[in-house]
Amino acid sequence: MVGQSSSFSRLLLGCLILLLLYFLYMDAKLYSRIQNFPLRRNIDNMSVLDSNSYGSCDFSPLCDVTVKSIMLDHPNHYLFSPMATLFDKIFRIHEIEYITPNMISVFHVLIAVASAKCVASDSLVTRRVGVALFLIRSMLDELDGHVARARKNIHGEGSEIGSVGFFVDGLCDALGTTALLIGCLIYLKNNPPRRGYTHLQSLIPQVMDATKEVGPGFVYKGKITSKKIFQTLSCIGAQLLLSSTAWNRYIALYQDLLERRAVTDAQALCQIQAFRSLLMWVVAWLWRIFNPHALINALLVAVFCDKLWEFLCAIQYVGFLILVSIVCISEMHVQEVQSFIYKTLTNSTAV
Repeated sequence: MVGQSSSFSRLLLGCLILLLLYFLYMDAKLYSRIQNFPLRRNIDNMSVLDSNSYGSCDFSPLCDVTVKSIMLDHPNHYLFSPMATLFDKIFRIHEIEYITPNMISVFHVLIAVASAKCVASDSLVTRRVGVALFLIRSMLDELDGHVARARKNIHGEGSEIGSVGFFVDGLCDALGTTALLIGCLIYLKNNPPRRGYTHLQSLIPQVMDATKEVGPGFVYKGKITSKKIFQTLSCIGAQLLLSSTAWNRYIALYQDLLERRAVTDAQALCQIQAFRSLLMWVVAWLWRIFNPHALINALLVAVFCDKLWEFLCAIQYVGFLILVSIVCISEMHVQEVQSFIYKTLTNSTAV
């Protein structure tokens, strides 16, 4: 699957299965935590309660439950975020004044460029090194947000829409993603995939420069053109843009609806009920597996497994259909939540 050694392939497959099982287990724990414990913002001694239940809240992804945290992809929420916290605990980055979150953001763009250069290589081993580098970039992307929140004494994931840091982080993410896509483009142009092979048709004349014999009775179809490669990669780029725009939009909307503090007691109760609803969990979980970070992670897995072209072809059009469907579901749910919480909203109660 991912190399010449079948034992190595089985090992990697086993690790992937264990990782998926871990993500599902943590999802079950997170859903239980949402249903059975008050949210931190509604109780002063929440840190004591959570520490007794989940261990240190410095590292547990189950303590600070926010809208953004439940809409994060699994690797970021359950792996990179605790790793960033541990890294900061060891090196005390947030206490070093001359290291700013924006500096970390710019630095992980450089890591992404190095990763892209490796991904463009003809060597599978080098491309796998590129995947590892981009995962380090993802951890640093979590670290810049962690450092920014630590300096402001903010607990839990959140998006400060409109802040300088929000735009710098978004720009650096876009640059890093663009670099990765360019690396994939260079690799595919230098190693153009073929359309597969088919049984030799004796009645159809072969064109020598468009086919290659691969054995008795078989013939390769022509290579994929550079134009086709660019079009296919453009589709995944457009999907990443659509996913990023929609994901950030719904994080902002849900934060405003469910984490707004200047509300009446009745509205606060409705906020908690809406947050704990099964439909809210379904919408958030859909974004967990189709947000831009999740799509990039899937692309990295494809590069690592040497199945980049197969992945791009599989998601080229289906990805748009899935994303548009999730956007429609989210839009309808936002309207329902707004109506449920603020159905009595008037000029006298507007916030």
